[in-house]
Amino acid sequence: MAKIADKAALRRLYAEPVHEVLVKELPLLDVHCRALLAESRFYVIATQGADGLGDVTPRGDRTGQIQVLDDRTIALPDWPGNNRLDTLTNILDNPAVGLLFVVPGLSETLRVNGTAELRDDAELKALFETNGRLPLSVVVVTVRQAYIQCGKAFLRSQLWKPETWVDRSVLPPMGVIFRDHCQLGEVLSEQAIADDYKATLY
Repeated sequence: MAKIADKAALRRLYAEPVHEVLVKELPLLDVHCRALLAESRFYVIATQGADGLGDVTPRGDRTGQIQVLDDRTIALPDWPGNNRLDTLTNILDNPAVGLLFVVPGLSETLRVNGTAELRDDAELKALFETNGRLPLSVVVVTVRQAYIQCGKAFLRSQLWKPETWVDRSVLPPMGVIFRDHCQLGEVLSEQAIADDYKATLY
């Protein structure tokens, strides 16, 4: 296997990007970025900690829960998770973030790069009130780059086609996976897992 060790060697393998690919990068959120954010229910956020390792975390919520404060600022609620706080502590160490926003059924996605800070302002948290509950903190992202990613990854993976989804019997029950992965002494029932998700969703 030949290692690609520098950018020049890498570029020799690929064609130059076309003009449209270069000019689509914006320093702010235009009307189409806003429209995609308004419909997005799922996104991933990439951060990097003080140890230099990257981390990517999935986030999901109801449609309309991503708040665009202005053309360069997005607010995202931090709902209950596993309390490792990987993303949040990484932001404190290094505010650079990358986000990929997904709209169910749409092959194109929205990529946003920028810097983030953590806030617990009462008025910010109030924007996300759900079932009488508020997030403990809010991630506020200052947009540096925003652009719409082509849909090739979703087309190749056929992610939105139910007929291609994995047969659940191919994998062990999640209770077995959790037992082995987390070195638990017993298998959690599917109902216990579902009940825990329901109780701690917000």
